[in-house]
Amino acid sequence: MPHYVALLRGINVGRHRRIGMADLRRALEALGYEGVRTLGQSGNVVLDAPSEAAVARDVAKAAGMDLEVVVRTPRQLAAVVDRDPFGDVADDPRLYLVHFLSGKPSAAAVKALRDADVGEERFTAHGRELYTWHPGGQQRSPLAKLVAGADLGVTVTNRNWNTVTKLLELARAS
Repeated sequence: MPHYVALLRGINVGRHRRIGMADLRRALEALGYEGVRTLGQSGNVVLDAPSEAAVARDVAKAAGMDLEVVVRTPRQLAAVVDRDPFGDVADDPRLYLVHFLSGKPSAAAVKALRDADVGEERFTAHGRELYTWHPGGQQRSPLAKLVAGADLGVTVTNRNWNTVTKLLELARAS
């Protein structure tokens, strides 16, 4: 059975939409999934599944809440890491983000992000991923605010470079 990486959007941030990863693993196993592994507390799941659609549907069901899930195969995640457009400048992987999109983003929104004056920050888009580099941090980042407010027309969830590379390792270890 194929492996998939499920990225849950907007959980365990603040006091709302909380779910323990051990509980999520147990709920997915109860639904019949095998090889279920999680990384961190921000909703990163690697599992064996019959299809991408099943993963998105059943991970939300197992979480017991209405949430959006973005799914990638290990091969797709490896391509994200191999692409690494800011590896030559991103010296702190916590400030280097990959925004995973559920589909192709709005061309107008991507153009607006590309054209924005964000100082030393960097942005690029490739397929269903946006890469952002925030050397001054995310809290006061003009680019982070623009990406968060962009009407991309699809579901977006982000992970820092540390998490992306660890997820790839976890997916490959299956």
